[in-house]
Amino acid sequence: MNKPLHAPFIPRRRFLQRYIPAAIGLGALGNSLRDLKLMSSAMAAGSFSDYKALICVFLNGGNDSNNMIIPTTAADWANYSAGRGTPLAIPNTDGSPATALALSSRNGTTGYPASDGRTYGFHPAMAELATHYNNGMVAPVFNMGTLSFPLTKAQYSGKSVPKPPQLFSHSDQQTQWQTSLPDQPYVSGWAGRLADLFSSPPDVNSGGQVSMAVTLAGSNIFEVGSQNYAPQYAITTGGAVQLTSVNGARQTALQSILNADKLSADLQTKAYAGVLDHAITEANILSTALTGQGSPAWFNRFPTSITTPNGGATFNSSLMSQMKMVVRLIELGSKSVASGGLGMKRQVFFIQVGGYDTHTGQTNNAGQSTANDATVVIGSQANLLTELSKTLNALILSLGDIDTLRGGGSNLKSAVTAFTASDFARTFPTNGSGSDHGWGGHHLVVGGAVKGGATYGKFPTLAVNGPDDTGIGRWIPTTAVDQYSATLASWFGVDDTNLSTIFPNLGRFSSSNLGFL
Repeated sequence: MNKPLHAPFIPRRRFLQRYIPAAIGLGALGNSLRDLKLMSSAMAAGSFSDYKALICVFLNGGNDSNNMIIPTTAADWANYSAGRGTPLAIPNTDGSPATALALSSRNGTTGYPASDGRTYGFHPAMAELATHYNNGMVAPVFNMGTLSFPLTKAQYSGKSVPKPPQLFSHSDQQTQWQTSLPDQPYVSGWAGRLADLFSSPPDVNSGGQVSMAVTLAGSNIFEVGSQNYAPQYAITTGGAVQLTSVNGARQTALQSILNADKLSADLQTKAYAGVLDHAITEANILSTALTGQGSPAWFNRFPTSITTPNGGATFNSSLMSQMKMVVRLIELGSKSVASGGLGMKRQVFFIQVGGYDTHTGQTNNAGQSTANDATVVIGSQANLLTELSKTLNALILSLGDIDTLRGGGSNLKSAVTAFTASDFARTFPTNGSGSDHGWGGHHLVVGGAVKGGATYGKFPTLAVNGPDDTGIGRWIPTTAVDQYSATLASWFGVDDTNLSTIFPNLGRFSSSNLGFL
C-alpha cells in the first residue's frame, strides 16, 4: 500500500544547524547548558551486563485512537456510538470477530492500577494484540499528548497556562512528540539525548559494531543527539546501504583519498572523510553479519502480505518489512562479536508507517447516514490497525522463537519493548467521512517486560464540550508525552538523576513513571 508520510518542515537554516554539526562531529556548534550537563551526567551512566532495545513505531498522520480502544460497558458504548456517528462507530462486543474485541482487565488487582469501573475492547482488526493484551504483554496508555504543563479545561479555556504551540499541525506535533520539548527550540530528540548519555563516556556499547540509534524510516529528529555521540544510522529493509560499483582499483583509490583527507588541515574535509570512511566500514560489517544470519525459520513470522479481517483488503506491508529488519538487528545486536553478532548492550530503533491522516474513507461506511456493522469495521483504518497488530505480533512471536533456539534461559522477548507514537489523535465526532486533527489519544506499549493486561492513565469523558474537550471533540491530554517517554527511558536504564537531563520538563508533572514497565 502507498501510504503518504507527513514530514516535519525544517527550514534550511534549521536543517544545517541540526544535521551538519551532527554529521561532521562538531558538537561545539550549538552547545547549550543542557549539553554540558549531559556530558557531566554521562560520566555516571555506568555500564550494563544485559541487553535491551526500544522500538518506536510512529503512526504518521495522526491515529484515530478513539476507534483503536473502545469502551464496552453498555452505557459507555451508547455514548461512544452516539458521539462517533454511523460512519465511525464500531459495534459493541458480542463475542464475534466483527465487533469490539473484549479485553480482560487486571486493573484493580495487586500490582496494577485501580479499576475505573469500565470495560474496553480493541478494534476488530486487532485480534493479535487483543490476545497479547489478555496474556499480559500489551498496555494501553490513555489520553496522552504533548503538554508544556498539566492543563485543565478551565485553564485551557482561560488561557491561564501555556499550551504547546501549533497543536494541530502535523509537522509541529511530530517534532514535539519526538523531542519531548514542546516549549523550547529543538536541536535534538529524546532518544538522541538518551543515546548521548549512554555513549560518551563511558560508552555502554563499547566494542559494539554499529551505532546505538538505528532508523528504518529515514532521518528523524527522535534519534538526533545534542552531542551526537551515537549518530542515527539509516539502513533499508534490504540491509545496509553500500557504495555500488566501487571495488577493486576504484575501492583502493577511494580508500587512499579518504586516508589522506582524514589528515587534512581543513576541518570540514577531515570530518567528512572520517564520516564516510566510518559509514563504509560499518556497512561492510553489518552486511557481513546479516549474510551470516542465513534464513532461520523465524523469518517466516513476517509475511509479505496482510489481509484485513472481516472481509477487508489484502496488501503488502512496509511496516512488517521494517520490523523484520529490526528483529534481525536485535538478534545480531544481542550476540557477542565473537559469536557472529554485533556486540551491543543497548539499541534504539525507529520505524514508521503513513496513512493515518484519515479525513476521508476511514471506514467503508464513510458518508453514510445508516449504520452498517459489516462495512464500518473495514476500510483504511482497519487496514492500518491490522498492519499494526500483525506486525507487533510478528515481533513477539519471532523473539520467542529466538529465545527457544538459544535456550539456556534466553529471554530476549522481555529485553525488547515497542511503543507507539503519532502526531496526535483525531476528533471524536465524525466529519461525515472520517475524522479530523485532534490532540490527546491512546497509545500501546508491547513486550515481555510490560505490565500488560491493564490500562494506564485516565480515559477521557466522551462528550463534546465535556470536561476533557477543547470544544469540538479534541481531548485535552491528562498524561504528558514526557511521562510516557520517561517511563520507557527508566526501564532502558536511565536513572532518576539523569531523567531530567533527557526530559527537562518532566518535573512539571506529578509522576515520572507511569508504572507500565
